[in-house]
Amino acid sequence: MKKFNTTAVCIPSKHYMVDLSERVKEIKMLVNAGKYFTINRARQYGKTTTIDALCQSLEDENIVISLDFQDIEAGSFANGGEFSKAFARIILDANEFDGLIIPEDIVSRFRGLDEKPASEVKMDDLFRIFRYWFKEETHPIILIIDEVDSATNNQVFLDFLAQLRSLYLKREKNSRIKTFQSVILAGVVDVKHLKSKVRPEDQHKVNSPWNIAADFDIDMSLSETGIRGMLDEYEADHHTGMDIAAIAKQIREYTNGYPYLVSRICELIDTKLIPEKFADLSAAWTAYGVDEAVRKILTEESTLFESLMGKLENYPRLKSQLRRILLRGEVIAHLPDDEEQKQLRMYGFIVNNHNTVAIANRIFEMRLYQYFIGESRQNEELRQAAAANKSIFITEDGWLDVPKIMEHFIREHNRIHEGQTEKFLEEEGRERFITYIAPIINGTGTYGIEEQTRDQKRMDLVIHYLGRRYVIEMKIWHGDRYNEKGEKQISEYLDRWDLDTGYLLSFNFNRAKKPGVERVRIGNKTIFEGIV
Repeated sequence: MKKFNTTAVCIPSKHYMVDLSERVKEIKMLVNAGKYFTINRARQYGKTTTIDALCQSLEDENIVISLDFQDIEAGSFANGGEFSKAFARIILDANEFDGLIIPEDIVSRFRGLDEKPASEVKMDDLFRIFRYWFKEETHPIILIIDEVDSATNNQVFLDFLAQLRSLYLKREKNSRIKTFQSVILAGVVDVKHLKSKVRPEDQHKVNSPWNIAADFDIDMSLSETGIRGMLDEYEADHHTGMDIAAIAKQIREYTNGYPYLVSRICELIDTKLIPEKFADLSAAWTAYGVDEAVRKILTEESTLFESLMGKLENYPRLKSQLRRILLRGEVIAHLPDDEEQKQLRMYGFIVNNHNTVAIANRIFEMRLYQYFIGESRQNEELRQAAAANKSIFITEDGWLDVPKIMEHFIREHNRIHEGQTEKFLEEEGRERFITYIAPIINGTGTYGIEEQTRDQKRMDLVIHYLGRRYVIEMKIWHGDRYNEKGEKQISEYLDRWDLDTGYLLSFNFNRAKKPGVERVRIGNKTIFEGIV
């Protein structure tokens, strides 16, 4: 029986996975056109799985040299001789153990190079062997190197790229010169951005040895349609009765198609939620089951999230910007040349959303909410008050009593922060409510801000708790007329979730305000309105 897989390469015969045939078809078009390019995507974004599928589709009509730079020891990058010998060895290993077909005389040349002392070997010697191979081979030769990140911090790798570039340029000038049909480098780092000195004496002039690379703009996220196809296969095996279209849509909305997160949600539902939360697979493969899987992802340790938080610590300015985006609704411009933004885009943590910075997916957002709230010391008293009273906010049926949460928040907030300025409250108020809500639902539910409502006037907080949705609009008070507009907005927004009850929390700076919570009817909706 197949399983969902979140480690290493996915294999169609062993794992449930999204059909990659269309993606591979697009990449093959670049290969057939003779392009050199880099597949640079975030960690656990399906690069190796895609490369494996690509190799299988190419090998009937091409000689495919598929290598992994993790097979080369760090010491082999000490100089061109050591690197060339190591490269020759992994080529020979591919021939000996992986079925790479190489003419016997070329095998002898690689063996001869490997047997020489490193001091007698130059990188030119390695590429000279390749040129002999090109000369006698009748099939196109394609070079694919995975995990190039292990090599990008040293000059030897840049020299290797320069040799590839030199052969490429020779071919472009003279079509009779043979070289690799295509070269594909895969990793997190965008190799195009690596620089090397033009000449040793030029301390400030730099040149990219990979500026020949074509743009690789193929979407490698998993589409809702693709996720649905994967679940179709699973359902044919397990007969859970799940609503496949609805589950695929929900998973896509949480993950934005991030391959690891898609597979991890499915893996947790399939293997970890029974009998802890659900009696059987039919109960687990529901909207509530997806929420529970996401909750587990938000609390588990993983190298993916360790990398995310580590990058934020390295870029404190951008960390501060992201904090303001998430907790205060600020808009940060997308800057294509900003080094910090380039790094976080490359690592898959932010995206360009209509020329503004956005977090790549909702799961990353929720993890960042936890991170920012957890490190905040200024609202510690509010957090402690919420945690101390956690039990009184749960009804006898086990649901959240949101009106009571709002009442206690207003009381505690006004006690702790009485007399603070309007400006301070406008900047901090919504962050304080999110801080207050977090310890109440942590361990049982999740929460996030709806992207389309995130601005400095209005933010909709959606809580997912034991399979139920609670929508709380948080806004800055701008008078009765604006408040009526807010009531109408939340009423319309509730229709999206098929809910009949919503919550409106207003931060009012009028000294004559009357804090508290009251219940109002808007059409067929019930709205609990709280005023801070």
